[in-house]
Amino acid sequence: MSAQTVTGERADLLASLAKQRHFMRYPTRGLTDDQAAKRTTVSELCLGGLIKHVAVTERQWARFIVEGPSVMSFDPAMMDIWADAFRMADGESLAGLLEQYEHIASQTDELVRSLPDLDTAQPLPEAPWFEAGVSWSARKVLLHIIAETSQHAGHADILREALDGAKSMG
Repeated sequence: MSAQTVTGERADLLASLAKQRHFMRYPTRGLTDDQAAKRTTVSELCLGGLIKHVAVTERQWARFIVEGPSVMSFDPAMMDIWADAFRMADGESLAGLLEQYEHIASQTDELVRSLPDLDTAQPLPEAPWFEAGVSWSARKVLLHIIAETSQHAGHADILREALDGAKSMG
């Protein structure tokens, strides 16, 4: 399938992904790297870190669709690395994080276009936050990516408003 021939459910999924990604990126408009790295609430979150987290998470879920639960395995020793995905590290730029997110998004979009069957399912890995013995279809994973992106876009709105009063809507 090519981008020109995608219709129906796949077109709807791609449109929803694009819309939520736009709302995720929009709060970063016009920011410097220092502003994007700034914590504006009591949480650890910053706008650049949210972009990084959403990109890394989308890539991981897209890999799960194809490769299965091994890419999602839980290792308690990796919690510090997971927490760092919410922060901008020294040497990271907002432009670089946005470019990485765009690249990952294009790979996910191609997966949506080319996956033979959205009903293809993988078992969720063993982890405290996953229901044991459950499998997710590619469709459910894509809906999860949309929901996660939407939720974090709301966080990004709050962080941006706390930074300088700018709002995505209203």
